[in-house]
Amino acid sequence: MESVAKVRVRYEETDRMGVAYYANYLVWFEVGRTQLFKDLGLTYRRLEDEYECILPIVEAYCKYRKSVGYDDEIKVFTRLGNVSKKGLTFHYRIEGEGCSLVAEGFTRHVVVGRNGKVKSFPNEVYNLLKRIENGGLKARRHL
Repeated sequence: MESVAKVRVRYEETDRMGVAYYANYLVWFEVGRTQLFKDLGLTYRRLEDEYECILPIVEAYCKYRKSVGYDDEIKVFTRLGNVSKKGLTFHYRIEGEGCSLVAEGFTRHVVVGRNGKVKSFPNEVYNLLKRIENGGLKARRHL
């Protein structure tokens, strides 16, 4: 399953040359993650509040391919990978106008509880994420 989030580059996300500042790509990755969970019917808030699972990033990578500027519309494509009981990886592809590749990358996350200690996903969340990783789910609202 791949999720798509549309983003319009805001003025404050650009530098003096009118080009999107590099750190904003990681913010756009977060927009993609949030949309993916929303498409599943499992919001970040619900994951944290109901399941007591917080997903801090332990590694991030971004390969910049093409710049984007103020008011450009981009699409953030997000998919899951490497789902384990204690963590997962998100893979991203950002495209600009004409489906041109702007950036691609990944973030690795570990599952922690409110106390900050590593924990496992509850079985129902883990099983859902594993099915998605393996391409078994296409539709929305699974939990």
